[in-house]
Amino acid sequence: MPDYKKLQNGSDIRGVAIATEGGKPVDLTEEAARAIGGAFAAWLRNRLGNAAKRVSIGRDSRLSGEQLSAWLAEGLRAAGMDVTDFGLCTTPAMFMSTVLKGWEFDGAVMITASHLPFERNGFKFFTSGGGLEKQDIAEILSCAGTGAFPQDAAGAFAQADFLPAYAAMLRQKIQAATGLERPLCGLKILVDAGNGAGGFFADSVLAPLGADMAGSQFLTPDGRFPNHAPNPENAAAMDSIRAAVLANKADFGILFDTDVDRAGAVLADGSELNRNRLIAILSAILLREHPGTTIVTDSITSTGLAAFIAAHGGIHRRFRRGYRNVINEAQRLCAAGQDAQLAIETSGHGALQENYFLDDGAYLMVKLLIELARARQEGRTLEALLADLKEPKESFEFRMPLQAEAFADYGNGIISALKEYAATQPGWTLAEPNYEGVRVTLAPAYGDGWFLLRLSLHEPLMPLNIESDRTGGAKQIASALCGFLARFGQLDSSSLASFTG
Repeated sequence: MPDYKKLQNGSDIRGVAIATEGGKPVDLTEEAARAIGGAFAAWLRNRLGNAAKRVSIGRDSRLSGEQLSAWLAEGLRAAGMDVTDFGLCTTPAMFMSTVLKGWEFDGAVMITASHLPFERNGFKFFTSGGGLEKQDIAEILSCAGTGAFPQDAAGAFAQADFLPAYAAMLRQKIQAATGLERPLCGLKILVDAGNGAGGFFADSVLAPLGADMAGSQFLTPDGRFPNHAPNPENAAAMDSIRAAVLANKADFGILFDTDVDRAGAVLADGSELNRNRLIAILSAILLREHPGTTIVTDSITSTGLAAFIAAHGGIHRRFRRGYRNVINEAQRLCAAGQDAQLAIETSGHGALQENYFLDDGAYLMVKLLIELARARQEGRTLEALLADLKEPKESFEFRMPLQAEAFADYGNGIISALKEYAATQPGWTLAEPNYEGVRVTLAPAYGDGWFLLRLSLHEPLMPLNIESDRTGGAKQIASALCGFLARFGQLDSSSLASFTG
């Protein structure tokens, strides 16, 4: 029996779909795609009953997407599912196909590997209850390996274009919130889709609302991603949209990742809206709409952001890395009676309670465009919302490889030892509560900032984040850590040592 468990990546499936010289062997094969399709059909029926019959499939612009879509559809149909292929689509739109009136598919599959290199691809799964969890993916891959699903049925096949319906929903959100038919008239708004699936946003959302899109770039889908990585965290990508905004004297710039579940932005003055700044501006908007709500973030958000949320009357819940982790925590808080309107990672994965807690980059931009239109009407700017956000003078991340075979055990041992060590150091204060790794705040004399050492979610790595509120403070903090981390021979802390040297 084939073992497909290695294809699991948290709550997604990811693998190599195209052979490259010197690269890893292809493991997202025809056999695997067909089996995964059949296993998802079995999983749907197990969860929703035998009435579950209809599945939608979409893909981003990756070169392998069309073939994987065909194989996956064959596996689903052989297991008795009626399949509708949307062709080019986005991850959030695929979820919406399970809940939008008139569509309401029993299940949906998005074929994407997000921002990963062109040779990679994968699958994300949805029902009307949201994205599948890690344990669901493990169950599907186990079933795919055993072949315990029907393989000789004859489900129907159809094609449809869902993006127009999804775009209409986004437009209507902006129109309803502003009370205007064309609320973006007089505004120049640029889109950089990075040759992924986000180009529709310019023509199908912005243009009908009256925006001037001249200067938008890389809207044409191209799975080779020839211009820059479609990734809001990529410096070259952000520099590209920033330069376009300044050159075109635009009011706003939008940068999507490949499958549009993440986004970043650029303000008219060229300042970037990503990481802590994106979280801050969304928090300001949501705290005005929902006073006192909780903002759930990942573990590496800054102390300045925490102070900003508190100053705006909110509660900051700094949780673990992983977009499913922050979403699940926000949903848990809501179920326990504590309102949480926003769950967001510094990567740009952001989910709002008002939008099914779906991580949707396009919807995040809709919230900002509503605010942009209102600000213009009222004679103010988006920049003003961030006036009281204190940002660090320095911010660095060091990704240190673990060379131990049992890397998770070894890494957790380092974390335990560092907790004990930190408790003995003058000027060091362990953050409490803390849900991931070791987070320590350092007094001004000891670096005037903080560090967080954690274990990577999926790789044999220990990321170390350091921020300081003064120039030179990060190097002081790094120097204080170097000697301690050098004790662990199977942790490669050379990048940190080079920084201090």
